[in-house]
Amino acid sequence: MNPPFRAVLSPCIGVCEIDDRGLCAGCMRTLDEIARWGTMGDAERLRVTDALHAREAARGDE
Repeated sequence: MNPPFRAVLSPCIGVCEIDDRGLCAGCMRTLDEIARWGTMGDAERLRVTDALHAREAARGDE
C-alpha cells in the first residue's frame, strides 16, 4: 500500500540546529512541528508554512 500523497512538502533544508528560541536554524520550525509534520494534514502544514515565512522575516529584523 502506498503512503498518502502530500501536496505540501517539508521545508527541511538539512540544517538541523535548534536555536535559543526553540526554532530550527534551517527551516524555522519548532521541535513539535518537526515531530508532528509526518502526521499533519495539508491544511495544518500550510498554516505552519505561513508561520515560517513570518518567523523568517522576524529573524531578519533582529
